[in-house]
Amino acid sequence: MSELDDTNVVLHLFSPDVAADPHPVYRQMLDQCPVAKGDFGGTDGVLLSRYEDVLYALRHPESFTNETGLGLGDQPLLPLEVDPPIHTGYRRLLNPQFVPREIEKLAPDVRKRVVELLDGFASRGACDFHQDFATPLPSGIFITLMGLPETDLPKFYEWRDNTIRPDVEPGDLEGAARIRQETGHAISEYFKERIAERRAEPDDTLLSKIVHAEIDGRPLDEVELLGISHLLLLGGLDTVTATLDCMIEYLATHPEQRQRLVDDPSCIPGAVEELLRWLTPVMVVPRAAAQDVTIDDFEIKKGASVTLVLGAANEDEAQFEADVVDFDREPNKHLAFGGGHHLCLGAHLARMELRIALEELHARIPDYRLADGAEIGFSTGIRQAHSLPLVWGV
Repeated sequence: MSELDDTNVVLHLFSPDVAADPHPVYRQMLDQCPVAKGDFGGTDGVLLSRYEDVLYALRHPESFTNETGLGLGDQPLLPLEVDPPIHTGYRRLLNPQFVPREIEKLAPDVRKRVVELLDGFASRGACDFHQDFATPLPSGIFITLMGLPETDLPKFYEWRDNTIRPDVEPGDLEGAARIRQETGHAISEYFKERIAERRAEPDDTLLSKIVHAEIDGRPLDEVELLGISHLLLLGGLDTVTATLDCMIEYLATHPEQRQRLVDDPSCIPGAVEELLRWLTPVMVVPRAAAQDVTIDDFEIKKGASVTLVLGAANEDEAQFEADVVDFDREPNKHLAFGGGHHLCLGAHLARMELRIALEELHARIPDYRLADGAEIGFSTGIRQAHSLPLVWGV
């Protein structure tokens, strides 16, 4: 057990420098303080970084609850911010829309969208990959699934960034909370109108299916519909963008690995899994101790804030033998999508988007690199690039 003061917690995990390259800090945590106690902005908290500890916390909501009160909306994000058995009803409602057989039906449209995006810049010899591809790809898929107008995307991007990476000075927790509260209210007002429209005029979109769905024979009320819609918005617009940024930055700076994808596209599914493990865009997820729990001979008191460091768990040598990037790793039981009851609802969709993106990109532009002088910065918590300038063919 290691004691960390608040300054060191921020320095060692939640700083832009660490977001740019978190591996040394992950290794330090695993080697020196796999269970770390610290002050999180005035609240006692614990960081868990070992694979077995993180997986245990993910699988045992009776000990580590997800009902943490993130304060991202006017109501809980559903089903994220509830535990079983309440959580189970929402997952049963949503899971059929996200199983592999349903997701694969979207593959032709996803491939068409990927090709269209590549058409927009392939002949230029340069692009900002974050702006020109990583952002519009999952966003376009999301609005099509939900049946929302493309003209609303600028507003969605603003809400996404205000929620996940609000523009405040480091440590300004009150300012961040205020921005998130205002943004959450704006999202609720928006979806109240969209929900009313789907009630009046049902269609085949995901939002309409949710509006007219039932749990245990009863329709969902507005609070539940808003909680689900808010979560789908954040998940649909952010994590695949962040993952694409991380993967392409890595491949642009590791040409021997990129060449493998060019020479043998059949290794792309394995590469997706290994890069999810090694890069882990969602660095951490929050929990709270639902009861007194003992981890590594340290007692975590009920009510304590608990941060599960997914990125460190995915580098734990007790689970992943070699500290290398291996596209042939098998099995690869990484935790990039979380685990247990709260395993990411959109994991199959994300994998399909990532696979097709890597297939088409490397078929069309096999030899790209970072633009000269580019310094790539990543946001903390969820590692999304601020910009990702690439060049090729020169």
